Amino acid sequence: MPQPAFDVLRALAIGSQALGLIAIITLETLLGDAARPWQGLALGLMLATALAIALVRVYRRNRLRKQHAERLGDNDHG
Repeated sequence: MPQPAFDVLRALAIGSQALGLIAIITLETLLGDAARPWQGLALGLMLATALAIALVRVYRRNRLRKQHAERLGDNDHG
């Protein structure tokens, strides 16, 4: 299966990580040491987003494999 020219999940992953990094740096700049809990929250959200995107990617890949196998099975019996 060829890779698409633009992968929405990859763009979403990169964008979410970039926003998280910007949020962490901005919190440090604005709040100093008081930013630590909020930075931890931002990191947790970044990790949760990455996990969700990975699960969606696995789900899509498995669905495509199943569809491909079904098409091959239909061709064998047709």
